[in-house]
This record gives sequence, C-alpha cells and structure tokens, in this order.
Amino acid sequence: MTVQVRPEARSGPRAPPAAVAAMTRPPSLLSRVVATYRHMAGLLLGALVAWVRSRRAEGRAGGLKYALAGVASLVARPFLDREVAALPFAVQLRVRLERLGPTYIKLGQILSLREDLLPKHVTDELKGLLDQLPAVPLETILEIVERDLGRPIAAMFAWVDETVLGSASIGQIHRATTLEGDDVVLKVVKPGVRATLERDARLLKALGALLQLFIPRYQPRKLIEEFFRYTLREADLRREADNAETFAANFKDLPDVTFPEIYREYSGRDVLCMAYVEGLRPDAQEAQALPPDERKRLVDLGAACIIRMLYKDGFFHADLHPGNLLITPGPGVGFIDLGMVGRMDDELRRTLLYYFFSLVTGDADSAARYLAAAAQMGRHSDPAGFRREVAEVARRWRRAATFEEYSLAQLILDSVRQGAGFGMYFPVELVLMVKALVTYEGVGHILLPGFDVAEVSKRHVRRIFVQQFSPVRLFQESVRNAPDVVEALVKMPLLMTEGLRVLEKTARRNPENPLAGMRGTLIAGFSLLGGVVALGSGQPWPVWVGLFGVALVLALRRGA
Repeated sequence: MTVQVRPEARSGPRAPPAAVAAMTRPPSLLSRVVATYRHMAGLLLGALVAWVRSRRAEGRAGGLKYALAGVASLVARPFLDREVAALPFAVQLRVRLERLGPTYIKLGQILSLREDLLPKHVTDELKGLLDQLPAVPLETILEIVERDLGRPIAAMFAWVDETVLGSASIGQIHRATTLEGDDVVLKVVKPGVRATLERDARLLKALGALLQLFIPRYQPRKLIEEFFRYTLREADLRREADNAETFAANFKDLPDVTFPEIYREYSGRDVLCMAYVEGLRPDAQEAQALPPDERKRLVDLGAACIIRMLYKDGFFHADLHPGNLLITPGPGVGFIDLGMVGRMDDELRRTLLYYFFSLVTGDADSAARYLAAAAQMGRHSDPAGFRREVAEVARRWRRAATFEEYSLAQLILDSVRQGAGFGMYFPVELVLMVKALVTYEGVGHILLPGFDVAEVSKRHVRRIFVQQFSPVRLFQESVRNAPDVVEALVKMPLLMTEGLRVLEKTARRNPENPLAGMRGTLIAGFSLLGGVVALGSGQPWPVWVGLFGVALVLALRRGA
C-alpha cells in the first residue's frame, strides 16, 4: 500500500533544500557560540547607537555621559549592520532573535510574556516574532515518522496531506487518515531541533549568568532557565500526549469540553498522532453569528474551564490564544496544542485562588496580601509598600467605568508589574495564568461584547473556594498526608521528654517556682508539633492544635 499525498498548494513558506540540510545537521557548539555572541555584541552596540539617537531627537544631546556614548557609537557604527542599527532597540532585539533561528525565536516569544520584568515596549515588539516558520518537505517529515515509530508509513496511514497546517519553531503539523479510517493530525518535531535546543541551552545559560551580573533587575538567568524548562519539555511529544490525557481526565464530568484523543500506537518522542478536532475559531464570523444564548453559554463554559484549570487542578493550558481554542458542535469548547502547560503546587494554587476570589468579591486589601504571599523577595524588597500599591490598583479597577476598558487580567498584570519596583518577583506560572485570563477575556468580548468577567467568574470561583474547606476534601487531604501526621505523632514522646528535661533544669535553678518555665516549654512543644503537622498537611487545622496548646498553657499558668 502506498501513501496518497494530496497535491494541493502548500500553506506557508517552504524551506529550501539547503535550509533543510542545515536543520538536519545542526550547527556545532562553536559556530553557535560565534553567531550568538556576534549578535549579542551587535545588539549591545546597536542599543548604544539607538540611545544616542533618541537623546539627540529629544533635544538632550549634552553632558559627559552623552559625549562618551556618542564617541563610542561613532566607533561602533562601521561594525554594525546599518539597516538593523537604524532601528529602535526593541525592533533590533526582535530582528536579531529571528536571525539567530528557532531557539531564539521561541525564547523571544516566552520573553514577550514577562511584562512583569521587561519594559512594555520590548514585550510588545517581541509579540510580533514569527510564528509561522519555513516548512520542512513532507518527505523529510515522513522519514522522521518512520524512524521514530519503527514502521513504514504505509503500515499506519492511508493518507498524509502535503498541505502544512502549521509550522512553528519546534514542530510541524499535517492532517492524515489512519488505516482504520480515523481522521487524525500528525505533529512532528522538525529535524535537528532537539540537538540545537540542547546546544543552545548550554550557551544561553552561561550567557544568562553573565548578564545577571550587569542587569539583575531583569533576572536574565531566571528567565533563561524558565525558558528551557518549558521548551525542552515541549520538544518531547510524549509529554504533550500525557498532557492531553490529563486534561481529559480532569474534565471527564464536562462532556461539552473537548481535548484531542491521543493515538498512542502512532505516537512517540518525535511524533504525536491525535484525533482531528472539528470546530470554529472563536474569532470566526460564523462563531459571532451564533444565537445570543449560545454565545452566553460558551462564555460561561469558558470561565468554568479556565477557573477549574487554574484554581482547582493547578494544571492549565499555558499557550492559550484564539488559534488554540475551538467552538465545537453542540456548542462546546475544544482545546488543542497542549505542549506548553503550567503547573502550580498546592500552596501556590491556594494562594492564587484566595487572591482571585478576593479580587472578584471586591476585597482589595486581602487580594494585595495574597498576591504578596506568592512573590519571592529580592534583596531590597518592600512587601508593605507593594501591598499598599496593589490594593490601590484593585480599588481603581473596581471604580472603572466598564470592565472592557480595564479588564481583570489587565488588573492582575498591572499589579504584578509593580513587583520589580518593590523587589518582589513572581513565578512564571503566575504570568502564564495572566495569559490564560487575557485570552479568555479577549474571546469573551468577541462573543459577548461588554460582558462583566468578574460577575461571570464569581460563581465558579466561589464554588471552588467552598470546596477547599468541605469536610470531604479536608478528610482526603488528611488521608493523603497521613504519613507526615503519623511521623509527627511518633516524635511527640521525644518532644515531651525534651520538654521535661528543660522543666527539670528550670526547677533546679528556681526551686521556689518549679513551673516557671513550663509555659515556654509547652509553647515551644505545641508550636513544633503544629509546624511539623502543618508542613505535612498544608491545611489550617494544625492552627487549632496551637490554639489548644496556648489555652492549656494559660490554664497551667493560672493553676501555678
């Protein structure tokens, strides 16, 4: 049997044979070092030239600093690409990242999300990075499929479409039909991408450590480490298969929410075969022509999905945009392209749940407190000042004329942006959470212009908030953390023994009042016990143990 390839016009640019050969044989580490440092040096010198040019345009061409920079820029000009050097700095950065290739394009796309750390004009420019890269010929893609799955194409697929559905920095997508007649999508990692990523990881991590010495405010080392943590995962398509199945399990009680079914027998490290999901993009005219009640239901269903991902499961789609969302027949909601996901541990998830709940219920002070609790403190942090500023931002949001003018996601982003000025830095998961909310709000306003996102979200987030404190959930958490609780109870005799030794020493020093030191001993004992149990359970009930201990101490003291 032979694979039938549909001879249609190709969608998107095609890579010439030389480019395909270059991707198949990734450059050596030495050549990448030379290319990277050449562009980085060009970017630094270009930034100097752009700064001198902007000072001159603003009429501030004066002072020793400007004079020295002007001389340096004159010396640098002959070594720079004139076309690139004539551009503003943010545009120079985007152009050089595109010239450095797929790894750096992906890096720029991730950096465009970090509006909390980078200037807005830079992140806005980076959002314009190429998202459709030259496609690899179908013959090369089929060779990768056969090599990864260990079988000839004809033994798996009856037809593979030559038309490229999408060609990004890491993967390429084609439609296909299995021998069983199922309509599927093949996602394939481009040749040489993984080797290039691994080489670039070593190089960029060294560069990040160097930049950390000069621009610590922008946390370059942290940004680069975050980038490779997510990107290297994305290059292993087995992880995307796991993600799709995890999402499907989390939403099995919502039949109107669809995730692609994974064909494990036709999937591997470099190949992912999944069911083709039929649906409309939410910004399509057909979607906006749906009846108002259906559009309202879709917006409510979208809120339920996003809030559940973020604040119940702590496992969410981290690359949401209108192209990755579909309106499925029913109508329902479909999520595709699940390679990049965000994960939040229980502590961060609960903190952000309380923060979001406080926002939508109008409690600005509590929202500021919870957001500050999610931050990592810098060298000269000012948590109190940060909380005051965030609370004021939240109050301004509540006073906004319409939620379309000042959205909930914009409020969170503005609050997070304040962090760097107060020495407070946030995990990338928080920024990815904001991106998911931005996408939801944007799609919501397309389908239902002027909708109140806080009002729509309130019911869903309140349900999850109440579930956190239900007796069943508390019991489940206690059972899950039973080993830690048991360990704390096992250590209790040792704790009491140590307390009695302290009491005995105190009695020898003060024989007239042998119970004088008991209060401190008991407080220390109960505090330690409560702390150990709290670390294990992550629940508020150990506080009750502490309160009981304080009451016991007071009773003993009164009796003494």
